[in-house]
Amino acid sequence: MNEVTFDNLKQMVITNCMLRVSPDEIKEEVPLFGPDSLGLDSIDALQMTVAIERDYGIAIKDPETARQAYQSLKSLREWLTAELEKTPKAT
Repeated sequence: MNEVTFDNLKQMVITNCMLRVSPDEIKEEVPLFGPDSLGLDSIDALQMTVAIERDYGIAIKDPETARQAYQSLKSLREWLTAELEKTPKAT
């Protein structure tokens, strides 16, 4: 999977974090954690980290990177897109 779309990330969150919401209910800038968020917890963060590595081949290696990337789906998409641009393409 090369392109990072908002729809793909919404589906990833719903599937891996077992959210009982429709994709239409998830807005791009809603926080993933904390007050007024989607209500994810540390187990969800671990599941998302595993899914990102599996689907995109990118590991989140340190807590500060995870904190920045997991602010919202918008920040996650921006981080993933930047990381994919750094990754050499296979020919």
